[in-house]
Amino acid sequence: QVQLVESGGGLVQTGGSLRLSCAASGSIFSINVMAWHRQAPGKQRELVAVITSGGITNYADSVKGRFTISRDSAKNTVYLQMNSLKPEDTAVYYCGANFLNWGQGTQVTVSS
Repeated sequence: QVQLVESGGGLVQTGGSLRLSCAASGSIFSINVMAWHRQAPGKQRELVAVITSGGITNYADSVKGRFTISRDSAKNTVYLQMNSLKPEDTAVYYCGANFLNWGQGTQVTVSS
């Protein structure tokens, strides 16, 4: 079992930046893929960014060029750097391991 704790959410103006962190603990040796998802009110959860254990990344079209996912293996932490934020980025952001284990989520609100 993997435990995940997100942090770094908050309120930011349009065009601003935030960095989300996701600290993993437990059976971290079993983690092959880490991902960030988000869920806005009234909408389905959507995949935002993925990073594999080999460092391969992929992004939703809506965030390409603005968001960057990275990992610090020594700290068992995954990050999501979010730049040029837009109101439509407002959502609860969830960190996931192997698309099986999830954190509690962190709220990101972008004001216009």
